[in-house]
Amino acid sequence: MKKSFYLFAVLLAGLSLFQYRSFAAQEIQNEDCLACHTDIDPAKYAASIHGRRLCTSCHNDISEIPHQDKPAPAQCASCHHTENDIYQASDHGKAVSLGAPAAGCLSCHGEPHSLLNYRDPASPVFRLNIPKTCGVCHEDQKKMAQYALSERAPLTTYAASVHGKALMEKGLVSSAICTDCHGSHDLHAPSNPNSKIFWKNVPATCGKCHENVMNTYLRSTHGKAAATGKREAPVCTDCHGEHLIKSHLDPTSTVYATTLSEKTCGRCHGSETMNAKYSLPTDRVSSYLNSYHGLAGKMGATTVANCASCHGAHDVLPSSDPNSSVNKNNLSRTCGECHPGAGKQLAKGRVHGTPLAKESHIVFYVTILYILLIIGVIGGMLAHNTLDFSKRFAKYYQKIKQESLYTRFTLQERIQHWILTVTFMVLAYTGFALKYPDNWWNFPFKLVKTNFDLRGSIHKGTAIIFILLLLYHGGYMVLTRRGRMKLRELLPKVKDFKDCFALVCYNLGLSKAEPHFDRYSYIEKAEYWALIWGSVVMILTGAVLTFENFFMRYFPKWALDLATTIHFFEAVLAVLAILVWHFYFVIFAPGTYPLNLSMVLGKVPEKEKELETPPPAKKPPAPPADA
Repeated sequence: MKKSFYLFAVLLAGLSLFQYRSFAAQEIQNEDCLACHTDIDPAKYAASIHGRRLCTSCHNDISEIPHQDKPAPAQCASCHHTENDIYQASDHGKAVSLGAPAAGCLSCHGEPHSLLNYRDPASPVFRLNIPKTCGVCHEDQKKMAQYALSERAPLTTYAASVHGKALMEKGLVSSAICTDCHGSHDLHAPSNPNSKIFWKNVPATCGKCHENVMNTYLRSTHGKAAATGKREAPVCTDCHGEHLIKSHLDPTSTVYATTLSEKTCGRCHGSETMNAKYSLPTDRVSSYLNSYHGLAGKMGATTVANCASCHGAHDVLPSSDPNSSVNKNNLSRTCGECHPGAGKQLAKGRVHGTPLAKESHIVFYVTILYILLIIGVIGGMLAHNTLDFSKRFAKYYQKIKQESLYTRFTLQERIQHWILTVTFMVLAYTGFALKYPDNWWNFPFKLVKTNFDLRGSIHKGTAIIFILLLLYHGGYMVLTRRGRMKLRELLPKVKDFKDCFALVCYNLGLSKAEPHFDRYSYIEKAEYWALIWGSVVMILTGAVLTFENFFMRYFPKWALDLATTIHFFEAVLAVLAILVWHFYFVIFAPGTYPLNLSMVLGKVPEKEKELETPPPAKKPPAPPADA
């Protein structure tokens, strides 16, 4: 009995204290608080969503005035229980609980004493303002760097999207904003199955606005595959993108007519891994791109058929499905949409067939016939012209031999030239084969499938021969008497610049006097020293690329990239110089065609020697006999 009395007394005292504190708190009016807290604007607070509430309804640990120096922070959760529970389970809430500087209530809703209803256009969480509010943190790349987010500048990309333009430029509040896709209090990472942007949930998230499209997609082969958990099945964001979603009429869109087939559909259907895993045909993308539709699309034609034109966009179904637009019973109608009246005929044949596919029947055999015909006809023409050329060249050769000749290149010098010619051609061919691996002229390196790098071995082996030739040539030019004589003749002179100017003037008709050159003109000197310079550059950069492990110990990665760039463009420069400069003067120049034989015979006619010898200076007239 005594224990019950004490317990009752304690409860009564506690109740009295609670009532006293509540009474005391109720006694404290907002005017009492604002009398000291002059930093709070009474008008803004009165206009806020909490304006009718007492200060102590949030700061409920204050029971008297003056109060303690630092009362506890207001707890939104004391009223907003449901929102708080959802927030605490979100990524933001978990981060805050761990002490990370993530978004809390006030980060999004604004200044605590002037909070506005989300329907108020001035509120940070009004629909038009949401992207800017989220961007305060998520557009700050320095702040976001520690979280390894996939989007570095989400507000920037969103602003360029069809959703962002509709919201920010047209003011359409119905356009999708951050919280529509990511959630507000329930925001999660895309890897979280509870996230609205988890891949499996994406169709439902987009479907909140695009309900008809979602229902169509869910009935498609892609939608059914995604519903069963096959991640390879595309969802909305795989085709349309995420923040940077653009209209299908925008040329930069991933679903634009000329882009869709190769870069969007082709990303999956051109994948060997995907096709092998799901037993899909491997030639669908390549056969389309090689068709008239594909080729015209690459050239920018937007009216030709792409994948979606025939298979549908959101309603893609397998050809075995009676409802599929590419079912054999529906093909004539599908083709007829672009080709009225011709649908039935167009549907007869293989849509994705290639000329060498046996299933194409007549097309296959006609293709084989033409290949054989081309080989036979062109091969016969080539054999005929080879015989004719050899006979004509033999006559031309005998005619040249009968003329008075003088030696210009010795056998040793000609051998050096032909070794240089062969090595240069092999190096250029094998080098560009690496840069452009998919070009048709690379077929010799693809005939045999092995782990051995045939192209690389040929390139490096030829480079060694090229280096040895350069060293030998250097020794020849310095250590032999004839070489030193040639080196002196090849050194640039002031006369070379004068000769170049004089020839240009003569060719333009500004001068009637054709210039006479030395044994080696400025044309040959420019080519010779360009060859020496280019060879040194190619050897040095090639060494860096060949022994990259050694050089990377001492040089940064950009040095390797620099060597690659120089090596490639120097090769382009060298090949073009040979085609434009060297070939013109030794093959195509009138009077030289079909070939300057100095590197074949080692000799040239005396008349050419005369052209390289300046005319003798005119002697002054003799004085009269009676002078």
